[in-house]
Amino acid sequence: MQGNLPPEAQEKLEELQDLQEKAQQVAAQKQQAETQLQESETALEELEDIDKDSTMYRSVGELLVQTSYDDAEEDLEEKVDSLELRVETLEKQEERVQEQFEELQTELQNMLGGMGGGPGTGGPGAGGPGAGD
Repeated sequence: MQGNLPPEAQEKLEELQDLQEKAQQVAAQKQQAETQLQESETALEELEDIDKDSTMYRSVGELLVQTSYDDAEEDLEEKVDSLELRVETLEKQEERVQEQFEELQTELQNMLGGMGGGPGTGGPGAGGPGAGD
């Protein structure tokens, strides 16, 4: 079908496909960050139930190294803060990519005019209805 499109439309279509791929990458990064955030929050909650005088270990590469309760708590709190910021940043990036996708899709549809309503790039993974659920 791309062979029948004017060069400008082909270029827009390629940009749309690139944006769709970028949206999928951002969504995957956000999912990973949300999972890490949830795990860190759970670990922080579990830490509250542990006696502060307990011997604790942390994973450093392949090793387990002894650490204090306070250090473990501080590290987990910093990790949670960092991951919350990461998720927020990725959500904003996801919104920007979606807006760019919609603008480009509209431009392409306007460019094609009556050629059948566009190339049919709906945007799975591009943050359409149901995205991020």
